[in-house]
Amino acid sequence: MKKVYLLLTLISVTAFAQKRFDNIKSVKLGEERRITIGLPESYEANPEKKYPVLYLLDGDYLFDPFSGAVSYGSYWGDLPEMIIIGIHQNKDQERYDDSTIDEINGLPFEKGADFFEFIGAELIPHIEKKYRTSPFRIIAGHDITASFINFFLYKEKPLFNGYICLSPELAPKMEVRVPEKFAKVTEPFFYYLSVADGDIKKIKEPIEKLNSNIKLANNPLVNYKFDVFKNTTHYTEVLPSIPNALYQIFEVYRPINSAEFNDKIAILESGYADYLENKYNTMSKVLGVQIPVRMTDFKVIENLILKKNAYDELGKMAEIGNVHYPKSMLGEYELGLMLEKMGDPKRASKKYQNASQMEPIGDLNKDLMYDKIDEMNTLAKKTK
Repeated sequence: MKKVYLLLTLISVTAFAQKRFDNIKSVKLGEERRITIGLPESYEANPEKKYPVLYLLDGDYLFDPFSGAVSYGSYWGDLPEMIIIGIHQNKDQERYDDSTIDEINGLPFEKGADFFEFIGAELIPHIEKKYRTSPFRIIAGHDITASFINFFLYKEKPLFNGYICLSPELAPKMEVRVPEKFAKVTEPFFYYLSVADGDIKKIKEPIEKLNSNIKLANNPLVNYKFDVFKNTTHYTEVLPSIPNALYQIFEVYRPINSAEFNDKIAILESGYADYLENKYNTMSKVLGVQIPVRMTDFKVIENLILKKNAYDELGKMAEIGNVHYPKSMLGEYELGLMLEKMGDPKRASKKYQNASQMEPIGDLNKDLMYDKIDEMNTLAKKTK
């Protein structure tokens, strides 16, 4: 396990080659605050591309493990590239001052209120003005800063789409207020909560109460995960939490694997093409990540359609192909395949002919189209 985390750290150094630092003059705080910015390796090469943003409190020690996990996941195509912002709180007293709350009403107070305003009114606008960001924002923290990020949930319209709370030392009333907010959520929302089995009772019991109350809220729009890590402490539970949190939030981004296929797709009686379309629409509309349909995912659905004899769905697959690869032969090929399977070789031949004049993609090429044309023409003559 230690080797895995060392690998993640090493990857973070290389993949986030555009790691840089900035000092933001804050009117709210009355001082400069240092931040670390990690830009994806592809940032300069893709001037039109926008990226989700991950904001880290306790950025001094959370930046490297988070950037390593993101780099590793994006290398294998399981996580999207993203911009990572680490807020420096490198003095013990500073992070406590930033998280100051009123112990009576359980809300940010004095320096804590200023820090809350700094993030929402100064940091986020600064980042979104300077960098190409998508609307999807995540925030993470550990201990008291993990508790602090929940205050953004109290707003009428939360600033963040995803929250990663690592062993939070919850503020008063938070185990009740957060679930109350969950019950009112009207848009897809992500929340990750973790705790160590070795955490002290003062921290562990409120977290367990929060978990129970969140389950009672039972809002299907809330994508929620709770982890208890055995044989860990308040500090060592952070490392296994990070990949779990990121893979939970970006689960739909991952290429179709055997678990997704068996548990969600193969059990369907119909609507296989719709499932594929919805998967990529969710990436775009919910996660703010726009990528063309992976050809591996496309072939998984196409093969299942053929296996289930659901040939009419190949028409929908043609539409998906034309949207994501408009210059390729994919759309026309799918129409040809549909007509072939439905016993109309003459019209299928015409579609394959159209496809042969377009750009090859994946295992589809002109030679295959010419073979299909000959095959369909021969079948058409036999059926006259």
